[in-house]
Amino acid sequence: MEGLPVDANNFRIKWFGIKEKVFTLLEVFKKHNDQMFELIGIDCSKATHGKYKTTYDHTKAFLEWKYQLKDIEVQKLTYNFLTEFEFYLKSKQKCNHNTTIKYLSNLKKIVGVCIKNGWLAKDPFFGFKMSKKEVIRQFLTQEEIQTVITKDFGNDRLNQVRDIFIFSCYTGLAYIDAQRLKRADIGIGMDGEKWLFTKRKKTDSPTRVPLLPAVLDILDRYKTHPQCINKDSLLPVPSNVKLNAYLKEVADICGINKHLTFHIARHTFATTVTLSNGVPIDTVSQMLGHKSIKVTQLYAKILDRRVSNDMQVLRNKFAEKKKKLKVDS
Repeated sequence: MEGLPVDANNFRIKWFGIKEKVFTLLEVFKKHNDQMFELIGIDCSKATHGKYKTTYDHTKAFLEWKYQLKDIEVQKLTYNFLTEFEFYLKSKQKCNHNTTIKYLSNLKKIVGVCIKNGWLAKDPFFGFKMSKKEVIRQFLTQEEIQTVITKDFGNDRLNQVRDIFIFSCYTGLAYIDAQRLKRADIGIGMDGEKWLFTKRKKTDSPTRVPLLPAVLDILDRYKTHPQCINKDSLLPVPSNVKLNAYLKEVADICGINKHLTFHIARHTFATTVTLSNGVPIDTVSQMLGHKSIKVTQLYAKILDRRVSNDMQVLRNKFAEKKKKLKVDS
């Protein structure tokens, strides 16, 4: 009647009234996070573990807020549980849509573990929409890059921050990857020129970038810097918090009306420096260390938007000329 095979093991379970272990959500979640912690530096990063830990904390707080529970059996997870959790994240935790989806994606992985182990028969995520909203990535124009390059900030602290930022504008490296660079990461490429050979910490994807003259000038400027010598690093990169705080000063001094962060340098490399100058998108994707070209295509969409805006200006000019000809005739 229960659809179970009639075998010795199932007969024994029924005969002796043995109850199967009931698994709970936070129990499974904690075990997953504990195992992930042990694999930091091997299969995952500290940042990734931190994101799952935050999701665990949100899930725990949600259970207490909504159901007054310390934990919940995985069999009781439903579609309604997910919609209520989404509402909680947005209304009580003030998370934006994309951040909410990231937390739900982390939870979905835990639910997947339960399904694969046979602890949960039905997937509560079936039919649940997980689409993110497209975010317009900011980047610097060529004129803004030139303004930053030529500006003398009058002190070593901001000049150093400017150099590190421009280095990323011409290499496309994220903060953590620039901060980890060693002198041994510079080698000679197949063209006989200096290249950067490294791996992205986030995805462990290889990154190979030919070094432009502006980058070589910056590296030459810091080859005798005490911090670079002591740590065998390419650049004296401060903490991410300090770097982004100083970049706000750089933006103010240069008159750039954008929320300047270090990651904008990576976007600038993808758009203004490479794609805008005709570098093929698959080449850009490889230099950025993207695992999928779909990620790189987001930058191409930004350029399409710029092309559309520029063409609209041209349309307006043609319309004005046509209007003027009618008046003259």
